[in-house]
Amino acid sequence: MSIVDRYFISEIAKVFSTIMATLMLVMTSLLFLRALEQVNLGSLASESLLRFLGLQILRDTASLLAPAFFISALVTLGRMARDSELIAFNAGGLGPFRIYRSLLLFAIPLSLITAWFALVLQPYASAQIQLIEDMKNDQATRVAGLQSGRFYEQDDGRITFYAAHLGDDKRFENLFIQDRRSDPPRIVLSQHAYFLQDEITGERAIVLEDGRRFDGVAGSYDYGMAEFARYTFYIAYGGEGIDQRRRRSAMPTAELILSENLRDRAEIGHRLSAPLGILTLALLVIPLTSLSPRQRSAGRLFLALLAYFAFFNLQRLAENWMQTEVTPGWLGMLWYQPALVSSIYFVLMPGSFWFLRIMRSLSRLVGWARPD
Repeated sequence: MSIVDRYFISEIAKVFSTIMATLMLVMTSLLFLRALEQVNLGSLASESLLRFLGLQILRDTASLLAPAFFISALVTLGRMARDSELIAFNAGGLGPFRIYRSLLLFAIPLSLITAWFALVLQPYASAQIQLIEDMKNDQATRVAGLQSGRFYEQDDGRITFYAAHLGDDKRFENLFIQDRRSDPPRIVLSQHAYFLQDEITGERAIVLEDGRRFDGVAGSYDYGMAEFARYTFYIAYGGEGIDQRRRRSAMPTAELILSENLRDRAEIGHRLSAPLGILTLALLVIPLTSLSPRQRSAGRLFLALLAYFAFFNLQRLAENWMQTEVTPGWLGMLWYQPALVSSIYFVLMPGSFWFLRIMRSLSRLVGWARPD
């Protein structure tokens, strides 16, 4: 590795580390606040908070590496252009191909690291998060996990529980339940209640005693109220295994490769888009960089932002088109990356210094190869 390569890599690495640390800090703060909200609602045990947060960070890290690299490469080359370093490199015979080499020496190892995150660590973290989600949904309906004087939510907030008091015998007093799973919604109040689970079917319920049930919205024509001495409120079924309810994002990559399902193949493309996206974005850095410090760079910066948002929006669009069979299965979902690179080069390269430099180099090669 030459001195020039080490210089480019060190400069990009400095900016990349700063941007990545900032993005990680913002992401961690947002995830931590969401996790604290779940702990406050009682849907996540406090002892699982740090593990749950760490798994979420591990799952989402791969999605940050590509934009962090793209921004760091643009910032680094932009700074070199303002300081006339790119002109000095060009005068010394270091053209765009040489700069591409330095970029790829940084991008290729980063792409391999991103592939490890996306193909191995991300599905593992998603599977572990799914286990915690299943456990917390189960614990939210168990008496052992309930505390008096607090609201608890289950089934994405469609069921809300509140118990004014929980005795030592695990019996509720003054229980409130709001069920928004049915139409019309239902509210149940009872003086006493206890938790019940069928040992054979796994069906879970709360048996309420001496209470009232309100169906519908107060004031509407179908609003109804009834008193009961005993009422069984069914919550969910526990017989469905975790593996059957596992999200596609938690499936191992090797299992997805063997599948013929279009959604599974789209998931593979989604995981590959991050590491391949680093190489694609590396190809866009040079045409999006202004060589001369006197040349206005506002237009290219705007185009860089446009290319950045187009890249990730096209990724979601291509994945959706593949799942809905808008595009043929053999095309896959990674076609947008070469299409975007071609569009950027078509717009910028013909009138740019880099394009003229490459054309002059090719002309010399053709002239040398032409016989006298």
